[in-house]
Amino acid sequence: MAQHDATQAALPQTRDELLALHRETRRRRNQATHGSGEHVAAIDLLGRIEVEIARIERAMDPPLG
Repeated sequence: MAQHDATQAALPQTRDELLALHRETRRRRNQATHGSGEHVAAIDLLGRIEVEIARIERAMDPPLG
């Protein structure tokens, strides 16, 4: 349950902080046993992080994407 809670926690609000969290979460995903709860939770969190990065980049003037 703690892994699920971690994926639902508030995300950082700056692009740089999100990119750092993305790197750390990729590392955790890569070290986890494939298909384990930790692996699945990391994949879910990566998706949430990527959506936030995209949101920030679209809001930039001019947009990065």
